[in-house]
Amino acid sequence: MFCPQSSVFRPLKVLCIFLATKLGRTNPNGMNDLILVIGNKNLSSWSFRPWILLKQAGIQFQEVSLKLYTPEYASVIDQYSPSRKVPVLQDGDLLVWDSLSISEYIAEKFPQLWPGDPSIRAKARSVSAEMHSGFAGLRSNLSMNFTGRIKGKEIPPEAQKDIDRIIQIWTENLQSFGGPFLFGKDFTVADAFYAPVVSRFITYGVTLPDLASRYVRTISELSAYKEWEAGAAKELQGE
Repeated sequence: MFCPQSSVFRPLKVLCIFLATKLGRTNPNGMNDLILVIGNKNLSSWSFRPWILLKQAGIQFQEVSLKLYTPEYASVIDQYSPSRKVPVLQDGDLLVWDSLSISEYIAEKFPQLWPGDPSIRAKARSVSAEMHSGFAGLRSNLSMNFTGRIKGKEIPPEAQKDIDRIIQIWTENLQSFGGPFLFGKDFTVADAFYAPVVSRFITYGVTLPDLASRYVRTISELSAYKEWEAGAAKELQGE
């Protein structure tokens, strides 16, 4: 079911989302017809993480997009998110907010989204949590601008320190598990959490060693990544 995104059709969209939920359609593993509320695709790295995870897992969901930092967002966000932030996932009557909580919830239903081995799974969770809670230097100095291409930006030491650590994480895991993804042949939550970093490195033309560059190509060539990128471009064109 397609629900219109324009504020002009706000009442219709709310009704559409209600009907989509109550019709009781389910994904495999008993999940209802999911609704993922996200922010702008060009800006919202937090929204991108569960979005690309759902896409890569082949899980059907209805997307609701809200424009961040606008009066419209302020007026409607309470309808969707107890924290007043995005992303938020609706599964029937259940609301799950925060990108890491959403990803863990999805992975409980689809365990293949974490590595099967407990020790490797613990490591994957650790690097995902590190991304979730850290890298403030990178976030503040190389903010997400998905469609942007910014050349010659000076990278301050605190951002370079984060870049070096991310390269270390990628290199160690790609070498240990053989790629093409961080923990082997399958896309996991960890890859979803570093997907926005891939976009940042592309946007700002960050120089990377060969193995990290190959990982950037692997993620950026995914059909889900390209779909998000196309959506970000349409947003900027006002579509």
